[in-house]
Amino acid sequence: MGIGKVLAVTVIGFGVLGAIGFVVVKSPVGQRFMGQAKGDELGMPVIMEPVTFGDLERTVSAPGSIEPKRLINISSQVSAKVLALPFEEGDQVNKGDVVIRLDPQDLVAALDSAKAGLAGQEASLGGSEAALINARLSYERLQQLHETGDATKSELDSAEASFLQAQSNRQVLIHQIEQAKAQIERAQKDLDNTTITSPIDGVITTLSAEEGETVIVGTTNNPGSIIMEIADLSQMLLKAQVDEANIAPIEVGQDAKIFVNAYTDREYDGKVQKIGLKRQVAADGTGTFEVEILMDLPEGEILRQGLSASTDIVVEHYYDAMIVPSQAVVDRRIDELPEEIKEGNELIDLNKTFTRVVYRVVDDKTVATPVAVGPSDLTQTVITEGLSKDDMIVTGPFRVLVDLKHDIKVRDQNAEPEAEGSSPDDADKADGAEEIDSPTNDDADNGEDSDDAPATQADDQEQP
Repeated sequence: MGIGKVLAVTVIGFGVLGAIGFVVVKSPVGQRFMGQAKGDELGMPVIMEPVTFGDLERTVSAPGSIEPKRLINISSQVSAKVLALPFEEGDQVNKGDVVIRLDPQDLVAALDSAKAGLAGQEASLGGSEAALINARLSYERLQQLHETGDATKSELDSAEASFLQAQSNRQVLIHQIEQAKAQIERAQKDLDNTTITSPIDGVITTLSAEEGETVIVGTTNNPGSIIMEIADLSQMLLKAQVDEANIAPIEVGQDAKIFVNAYTDREYDGKVQKIGLKRQVAADGTGTFEVEILMDLPEGEILRQGLSASTDIVVEHYYDAMIVPSQAVVDRRIDELPEEIKEGNELIDLNKTFTRVVYRVVDDKTVATPVAVGPSDLTQTVITEGLSKDDMIVTGPFRVLVDLKHDIKVRDQNAEPEAEGSSPDDADKADGAEEIDSPTNDDADNGEDSDDAPATQADDQEQP
């Protein structure tokens, strides 16, 4: 192979490599790489925000369930068969409406028996009073005879004993009559209890009996039959289970936000109405206290009993406080901070391993600034010491904050980027590109290069 051929092949090879390089540089991937290299010279792109002031609420969260404020369990006070149930589950009832009728037959018989017993006791009382009168007269007569010596002492004593016995018999019958009257009252009350009325305006939420079933009265060891539950659904409570570690700041009257799991698009207001005094222990050993929160329901809205919900109880308000996004506050090892940051800083405890810092931006570089933090909610944190109102801080992205260091050059990624081609060098590059494209592209004069330029600029803008 001659030298001419070698030179020709070499020239062709360099031409091919140059063409490939130009295509790669003009491609989106190449433009993105070039933009990134240029961005590294300008600084790491971050989100910068000034320190803000505003209001923040410290809350205590707890799960719970929705229950009516007034819930009445209706059970029978007599053992009898259910004769009628005028209402069904879900029906609205008013105070005084008859909701249960029991079979009164046995109780009517018991009432009649008690009345007959009273009549018998009253008849016996008449005979007892006659016997008492006779015994009293006999005793008085023997007293006179004993004074004249016509009756012995033993006869007088016997008459006195008979008189006292007659008095006792009369008293016994009087008490038996009172007992019989009490039995009548009890029998009458039992008979009245066969008709059960609603004690409140509400809705029948549970119906546990059917017509024809026999209900029983509860005893010490055996609960009675609960026939139905009537609830006033116009006033609902959230019975929240607050962890014992968070119960201290909760007080009656505090505001709360309530979130019902079944209605993710709704939020309800409420107020703490009652705080339990007894610690309850769950199956997993967690100690909780029950806190009742009265819900403020819109007029006409009804919630179902037993719905799962959660609450945020506002236990403290902060007004016009210095606030930063919570992710802007990061933990850093104290031994990795510069000496000028650690020296004489009262916010750094040298006996600890980590301290909390916020990265300020000073002269386009990050400054690790130790801070003292207050309470926080889901997104914001109160800063009590370490920052001033004029500070600009790094608030994101989170992937950058995780590894961000002190004294790193940064730029605001939300700032408007400079237009491509505004510098003379960019213009020369664009002219050179046209000169290369024009011999190989017959459509260059038709404006295809002008179509490519905006696409390249858009690719550059994708990389902040």
